[in-house]
Amino acid sequence: MLPDLRHALRQLRKAPLFTITAVVTLMLGIGATTAIFTLVQGILLRKLPVASPNQLYRVGDTGDCCVNGGFVGNNGDFDIFSYALYKRLEAASKPEFTSLAAVFAGQGRWPVRRGANFAASLSGQLVSGNFFPTLGINAFAGRLLTPADDQPGAAPVAVLSYAAWQNEFGGDRHIVGSTISIKAHPFTVVGVAPPGFYGARMSAAPPAVWLPLQAQPVIWGQTDPATTLLNLPSANWLYPIGRVRPGTNIKAVQAKLSAALRHWLAAQPSYTANGGASIIPKQHVVVVPAAGGVQNLQQESGAGLKLLLALVGVLLLIACANVANMMLARATTRRGEIALRMALGESRARLLRRMLTESVLLACMGGLAGLALAYGGARLILALAFPEAVNSAIATAPSWPVLAFAFGVSLFTGILFGLAPAWAASHAQPAEALRGANRSTRDRSSLSQYALVIFQVALSLVLLVGALITARSLANVENQNFGLTTAQRWVVHWDEAGAGYTPVTAQVLNRRLTDAFAALPGVAHVGLGMYSPLEDDNWGECVIQEGHPAPGPHDRCGSSWDRVSPGFLASVGVPILQGRDFTAQDTASSPEVALVNQAFAKQFFPHQDAVGQHFGIDYPQYSGSFTIVGVFRDFKLNNPRRPVRPLFLRPMTQYYSGYTQPGMKATEDGSMFMGAMVVDFSHPPAAAPALLRRTLSDIDPNLIVSDLRTFQSQVAGNFNQDRLLATLASLFGVLALILAVIGLYGVTAYLVARRTNEIGVRMALGASRVRIVRMVLRGVGVQAAIGIGVGIPAAILTARLMASQMYGVGAYDPRALAAGAIVLVICALAAGLIPARRAARIDPIRTLKAE
Repeated sequence: MLPDLRHALRQLRKAPLFTITAVVTLMLGIGATTAIFTLVQGILLRKLPVASPNQLYRVGDTGDCCVNGGFVGNNGDFDIFSYALYKRLEAASKPEFTSLAAVFAGQGRWPVRRGANFAASLSGQLVSGNFFPTLGINAFAGRLLTPADDQPGAAPVAVLSYAAWQNEFGGDRHIVGSTISIKAHPFTVVGVAPPGFYGARMSAAPPAVWLPLQAQPVIWGQTDPATTLLNLPSANWLYPIGRVRPGTNIKAVQAKLSAALRHWLAAQPSYTANGGASIIPKQHVVVVPAAGGVQNLQQESGAGLKLLLALVGVLLLIACANVANMMLARATTRRGEIALRMALGESRARLLRRMLTESVLLACMGGLAGLALAYGGARLILALAFPEAVNSAIATAPSWPVLAFAFGVSLFTGILFGLAPAWAASHAQPAEALRGANRSTRDRSSLSQYALVIFQVALSLVLLVGALITARSLANVENQNFGLTTAQRWVVHWDEAGAGYTPVTAQVLNRRLTDAFAALPGVAHVGLGMYSPLEDDNWGECVIQEGHPAPGPHDRCGSSWDRVSPGFLASVGVPILQGRDFTAQDTASSPEVALVNQAFAKQFFPHQDAVGQHFGIDYPQYSGSFTIVGVFRDFKLNNPRRPVRPLFLRPMTQYYSGYTQPGMKATEDGSMFMGAMVVDFSHPPAAAPALLRRTLSDIDPNLIVSDLRTFQSQVAGNFNQDRLLATLASLFGVLALILAVIGLYGVTAYLVARRTNEIGVRMALGASRVRIVRMVLRGVGVQAAIGIGVGIPAAILTARLMASQMYGVGAYDPRALAAGAIVLVICALAAGLIPARRAARIDPIRTLKAE
């Protein structure tokens, strides 16, 4: 192979323009493919950096965040569990599971302070005491959590991630044993996790601090032991993950745990009441491999990544076809050399091997260049998908699987685009060397070149249609009517419980916040709430109309809800359609009132005036708790892709003390903390962020701004992945179009050059320049038309496969097909126009003299 390799290098060196063009084309195709595969490998295929990850299994198979009550899911599949149910499953899992740990389904941001330093807002995770031993993790410094740390009355301890230790605490070796403040409560740092460990699930912002589950009441500000999540059997908030003994029958374990689940549910009044006992036999768990951890992120992004990988694969095929066309044209110009070699005795097999060596070498050069592009591209894609990622666990550096993938793709593409040119060149006739290869009247490469161009046009149509569909989907989801006004508004987030406030003292703070921000210059409205619209948060309860019985397990009773200040609706641009807004007269001592949206009124009080009606939540004895005083216009609160669901609002000043159920009392306590403020400026100052931060700090320096942004950017943040998909699909479509145009231009220019004598004779016999241009463009148009005809079924199939990921776009989109076809035809004719005009300028006299 060494002589063939040296020969290939010489040939590529002799044709620098061809080599550079081919390498750049392959760099784009291989680099883009490798970049997407880097993310696929880093997100979908990556295993947890723990001991023997293949032995890990999760009880539950889908994401269900973060705290749910009652039955989980309509199909009886439990994926999230209460603490009491987790402990029951842990006991039932033995001996098949050597250990079964639990991790909180959500993840919060906590103010963390050391000494007199300013507090930092860090991501935190609650885990069971056997979490680290189950995963087989050893501490980098100090020790990790143990079961003894997760017992009632145990000393409050914390474990830091390696990244947080480095970035937030400067890698201080004395951090172990020191005390830090988390949400205004002291915790002793007992250790630092090893580098690269990011917990039990992939995340763009992995935990910086781990605390035992027993710290939940402290972190959530719950002082009554009876109302904590730890002691509510109907509050589901944990994901179990454990290590299974080798050789265990997973199906048998799954059946065993499902039986334990049903037995436990049958003993809980909260599950058996109101017809719940009838559906308990349908409840079950699914035990799935967890080598990659709890795969919430994988499930959210998996379909999009697979779609991108398919689209970039099409781009790679177009790049291969383009290079194959270039090599066919180049092989034709070397026909004399090849025929002479064969006339001198070189075998076809040796010649074929030489040509394939050249193409594989070219592909490897493109692959090496593509690796650099892939590294930068993967980082850019990750930044676009997760613009607020901190210490992201998603790796973008080329790993051994990525390097192996890039090498395999390079080798495959080298053979793919080199086989047809090598085969055509190796079948040159030696006799051509004797009579002069350039005087041959036959050109076997033309048919292959036509076929490759048609192939490029067809695949380009697929990518163009895909780009148009994703662009339309993005436009639909971004420009829909959210029912909100976002202009000139800022959203501020903070943590009252983390600053040491209680449900009682928070009431005083909230009034101070409202007054102070409303007094700022240029402020038109100020609204406080537990959370603001479209910030990816949602609280929900079961609504019961006054006088109605408790709903059955199949009845629709769910409604979102929020606790807000007077003027909150005005601050987000939502009008009151009936009745009134909250006022200062809605105090803790006045009757309980509520505002509801149109969807709420339509579902729970159809064909009647909702104002003046009464309802409660969860239990019939509370069905008269709230009086509806107003109906407001529907708006998107949580998921912008789904229809508006029922929503009711309660005043931030009214605490209902009549709730005696532990779960309801816990919810009522937690809802008294406001965490978001929408500030509506009539004329926003240039330094609005600094003004808002300073105002909050002046009220209480312990209140840390955990997030501050415009309302527009908060809404737009819901579409980061849609925007990324549309951007990449459009980029792939543009690249495919450019490569197809280059292919059409190259083939047309080459064929015009080959037909120079024929065109000269035609013109000498009376053919006009217009007729020559028309003849050349006709050939281009025929290739484009055939390519479009071949590409339309493939584009329709692609649209069907993409439909589930799109918003407001059907499986069949004739407008996208028509637009893609028109763009291709225009670009194809433009690509053929230059060689056509060159053909029309041929001098017939000089052609006849040369002939």
